[in-house]
Amino acid sequence: MTRPITAGVDGSQESLAALAWAAREAVRRDRPLRVVHAWRFQPQQALGAGIEGDADSQAEWVHSAVTEAVGTVTEQHPELAVTTDVIEGAVADTLAAAAADAELLVLGSRGHGRLVGFLLGSVGQQVIASATRPVVLVRAGDQPSSEAAGREIVVGQQGDPEDSAAALRFAFETAAARGATVRVVRAWNLPPVFAYSPGSLKLLDEAGGLEPYEKKGLAAAVRPFRERFPDVPVEEHVEMGSASQVLLSVAGTAQLMVVGRRAHRTAVGARIGSVAHGMLHHADCPVAVVPHG
Repeated sequence: MTRPITAGVDGSQESLAALAWAAREAVRRDRPLRVVHAWRFQPQQALGAGIEGDADSQAEWVHSAVTEAVGTVTEQHPELAVTTDVIEGAVADTLAAAAADAELLVLGSRGHGRLVGFLLGSVGQQVIASATRPVVLVRAGDQPSSEAAGREIVVGQQGDPEDSAAALRFAFETAAARGATVRVVRAWNLPPVFAYSPGSLKLLDEAGGLEPYEKKGLAAAVRPFRERFPDVPVEEHVEMGSASQVLLSVAGTAQLMVVGRRAHRTAVGARIGSVAHGMLHHADCPVAVVPHG
């Protein structure tokens, strides 16, 4: 089965930028594009839009708006196979289900410090935390020029090689499709004294110290992807600091940030992890959140 690139649209400028990003990515990856709009009948919203307040009229209005948005994409990419689905139901559940059938799900995000539109309140966090496929967040100001040569795909790597394998695979696949460089970033901090053990001290001594040890760990994680994607240029970046701070320090040259996500469930709902949270709030470029394999 060929999975589509799926874009969620809600009529906002952010979602239209996400739709344009998804269309370009679908062309690059030779994938079909699926456009999804999730809605629920809201009499007051219908009246505010100047249409009759019944469900059929609102559904017709929604279909018309989606058709108009898709028309712009098909004009720009006439070779692209596009399908549209207007689905009445809970937004978060509908988008999470759409992501399950997609190569990746693309949504719009707005502003720094908060996420609205599809990401209003807990909706976006629910989608990202529950999605089994990568989710890409795109801001309204995104332009094709930001994908020009010289701008990197930046991906975070941490822990053992398997911990970041899914994020690395996504980053390398995207870079291969775009002819871009991948910058793989591994951040490290001094461990507390009680974290040392005879075994860890022996490994550090063999590596020649903390930073060489971290560089060795990064090289081991990247090696399989260097072999699988020999034509993709790679920069290995090891720096002391928190993962969020180090990633944001190189975000200015990124055309896409890629971070892994291990979902955390608590009594108050889903959590997507501090690194993903930080990138979504503060990175200007699109951010891909990739669930751990």
